This record gives sequence, C-alpha cells and structure tokens, in this order.
Amino acid sequence: MSIDLLIKKIKETGNPTVVGLDPHISYVPEDVLAKFAEGDQTNAILEFNKGLIDALCDIVPAVKPQAAYYEMHGWRGVRVLAETVDYAKSKGMYVIADGKRNDIGSTAEAYAEAYLKTSVLDGHFHADSLTVNPYLGTDGIAPFVAKCEDGASIFVLVKTSNPSSGELQDLICAEKPIYEHVANLVNTWGKTTIGKNGYSSVGAVVGATYPEQAERLRELMPRTYFLVPGYGAQGGTAKDVAKSFNSDGLGAIVNASRSIMCAYKKDGGDYQSAARAEAIRMKNDIVNAI
Repeated sequence: MSIDLLIKKIKETGNPTVVGLDPHISYVPEDVLAKFAEGDQTNAILEFNKGLIDALCDIVPAVKPQAAYYEMHGWRGVRVLAETVDYAKSKGMYVIADGKRNDIGSTAEAYAEAYLKTSVLDGHFHADSLTVNPYLGTDGIAPFVAKCEDGASIFVLVKTSNPSSGELQDLICAEKPIYEHVANLVNTWGKTTIGKNGYSSVGAVVGATYPEQAERLRELMPRTYFLVPGYGAQGGTAKDVAKSFNSDGLGAIVNASRSIMCAYKKDGGDYQSAARAEAIRMKNDIVNAI
C-alpha cells in the first residue's frame, strides 16, 4: 500500500513532515529570477523547486505541490507541476499533489487518472497521493479509493485549518458535527486499503489550528493517516500537531510551506541553506513534542 511507502520514508528520515511547494513568484529569490529572461516566470519557479528539493530530499520524506500555484500560470505552469513531481520522485521523495479534486463519478475518475496514474510513460502527473474533497459523497470518492487499492493514497478533507472551516464542518447534524460524519465515512472508505503498518491509504486532512478537534478525530480514526496543515505561518504549534499522532509516533505528517520556502527572507543566506535549516528546526520541534 502507498501509505506504507510514506511511512517507510518517514522512518528513514526520522521526520514526520512534508514541505509544501507553493511557489508564488514573490517567493523566488532574485538571483534565481535573474537567470531567466523577463517574463519567464515558470522556468524560474521550476529551478527554485528543484533547488529546494535538492536541499531537502535527504532529510524530508515528502513534498506537497499545491496545484493552484502552477495552474495560475496556465499550461506552462502545469508543465512545471508535472516536472516538479517527477523531479521530487527521482530524488526519492513521496509526492502529495494538493489539488482538492472531486466531482461526479465519471469526472472523479478522470481526476484520479490524471494525478494518480502509475505508469511513467504516459504524460500523467504520477503523484503518490492526492488531496480530495468529500462533499459529493461516496460515488465521488470511489474512483480515488480504487487508485488507493492500486498503489496510491489520498487525503480527504475532514477538518481544515482555515478560519471559516467551521461554517460547514462544525455544523451539528444528528447530534454531532459534520466533520465527525466525514471521519466515519473515511473509516469506511479506507477498509480495503490497510497496509502492513496498520494504516489506511485513505487519509484525512486535519488542521493543526484546531487541536481539540484533531484529538477527537484521532480517536475516531485510529488507522487513518493525517495530513496536518496549519503549522508555522498559520499559527499551529508542535504541541497542537502532537494531538494528531498515535502512541506509536506515527499516524500524521505535518506540512509547512512558506516558513521553509521563504526562510532565506527571515534568516538570510542562500535559500537552500536557509530552507534546510528551517526544515531541521521544524523536525526537531515536532519530534520533541510527540
């Protein structure tokens, strides 16, 4: 199962974190931009991504490129997304495509095929994992679960880190919040994808900014791996994210994006060294907390 590959990489690095590659052009250092002709932003972004991957691949198990930051540049940006995924995988990193995709069944099948196709010869994105939206229910999730049974993984939005998430996710229905109903569905969807480590390849997105809810969701989904956004720039702390882990020290992988990509702006020096130093600081912070 794909989740076993992620766990293997987490154990090898001793690091339960993932770096979000969300490369707004303002994040790219001037010396990288200067290598390319004016207006050639996408190739500058690709070079920036590759530099970050080179600096982090031996100490961080995974990267999470956010599709929107590439799609905003049109087809050139989508090419950079594909090349970023391939480059990260060539360096041994696990790749979680952050697309939050879903639709009716046939369209969900197309999304699943686009992002989670396992062949390396067909021009697909070849990510190991994809974030998905559960709002359409089981028939919209089933095509992604089928890919999990075939060697991929997904992370279903359950309790997200953004301030207004509670407008829908915290609504009470049948005496419990919506996010608990979604958690129960995640358990059901993941039953056929349990790996050798006891975790399902149908994971859950659970924000670090809501630690009490995360603790409850950990109880409800003991065999579900959590993708935890919200650490660092969004305000989540190591103490907060610790509630997403199980007693075995597994069960969650914590994301940081801007704090690592833009570490050079705060700490000075070249962007690769600054990103590496911040990634190590983050790792130590979280490992000490769990």
